[in-house]
Amino acid sequence: MSVAVETGTWQLDPARSTVGVQHKTMWGLVTVKGTFTGLTGEGEVGADGAATGSITLDAASLDTKNAKRDTHLRSADFFDADRHPELTFVVRSAAPASDGAVQVAGQLSVRGNSRPQSLTARLAEVSADAVTLTAEFIVDREQFGMDWNQLGMMRGRTTVTASLRFARTAS
Repeated sequence: MSVAVETGTWQLDPARSTVGVQHKTMWGLVTVKGTFTGLTGEGEVGADGAATGSITLDAASLDTKNAKRDTHLRSADFFDADRHPELTFVVRSAAPASDGAVQVAGQLSVRGNSRPQSLTARLAEVSADAVTLTAEFIVDREQFGMDWNQLGMMRGRTTVTASLRFARTAS
């Protein structure tokens, strides 16, 4: 069963959207979780149901509920937020598949490094005026120049989770 999304332009509703990250640290014993509180985005759905668009995150808005850690994450060891204030995901194509799945292909840019990123999102809500997509995918932070790893404390990859609500804009 494929669910149709209205054609046109869509704007991200940041108050009803979340993008979070989680990563194991302390030699895999502790999972650090954080949420980006600054996000914007837009998209366009064509007559064939395929979509394009972008999501932008404010690198300095990552909140892990620990001020000292957040300051370190904004530093040059990680996001280097002073030099690279934004993380972006540009959607080159998003095509509906069966059962509410959406195959997404795009380009993820972090710290001035861009890499292709593919993922499967899910349509969690669809109406004439609103669409909510959810997704979870894995990112290798070292591909984006984030290789700080004091005493081997940080291993593995980062899990990104997103719930993105878009509202249809007036035509």
